[in-house]
Amino acid sequence: MPQKLVIIPTYNEIENIEKIIKNIFSQPVDFEILVVDDSSPDRTWALVQKLQQDFEGKLHLEIRADKSGLGKAYLHGFKWALERSYDYIFEMDADFSHNPNDLIRLYNSCLKDNYDMSIGSRYITGVNVINWPMKRVLLSWLASKYVKIITRIPIEDTTAGFICYRRKVLESIDLDKIRFVGYAFQIEMKFKAYRKGFRLKEIPVIFTDRTKGKSKMSGGIIKEAVFGVITLKLKSLWGKI
Repeated sequence: MPQKLVIIPTYNEIENIEKIIKNIFSQPVDFEILVVDDSSPDRTWALVQKLQQDFEGKLHLEIRADKSGLGKAYLHGFKWALERSYDYIFEMDADFSHNPNDLIRLYNSCLKDNYDMSIGSRYITGVNVINWPMKRVLLSWLASKYVKIITRIPIEDTTAGFICYRRKVLESIDLDKIRFVGYAFQIEMKFKAYRKGFRLKEIPVIFTDRTKGKSKMSGGIIKEAVFGVITLKLKSLWGKI
């Protein structure tokens, strides 16, 4: 059977981490989990260490020295996965904004339908977002439209962070040259995969805003996405992507 790894980056997610781990392991498909924790002050990492006793060989933990961005946490996880024999690598949030039940749909899109990258999309069938204020919904939706216009990626939810990659996609991208760390990280990964000719598929999902813990969104992350897209497009025109 193909080996499947779900990467979950965490920073102060002690209210969510145990429940999300147990939910993923209750799925009818055999997933493993890698938690990449940025030395959470609330000791999320310590709870994961405790849970490892119950899920030996299936629950993995990497503790980074400090908080340096979502993108860098995922890159750490990607490199960890590529050093091992995982065939499918997933991105997923810890806060239940991504429904663990949808992992199987993303997986089947790659395994059975032969896509290289499947994306849990909030906008492929309208706007499927719960508990966000209208201002944030509009900001996210408009950002994805803006990215699509600039980059010409045929993706409606370009900032989505619920993803399944075939191993070969991550192997083909020079991870050391990924520049961005926030929303722009998600855009950069999709853009580079698309430019390399991989087959991308959006799977409709319902995104539910967190009910526990605090959002990591900031103005700097949004600014990075807005200006980062232009940088990506210019580099592609210069043949540097």
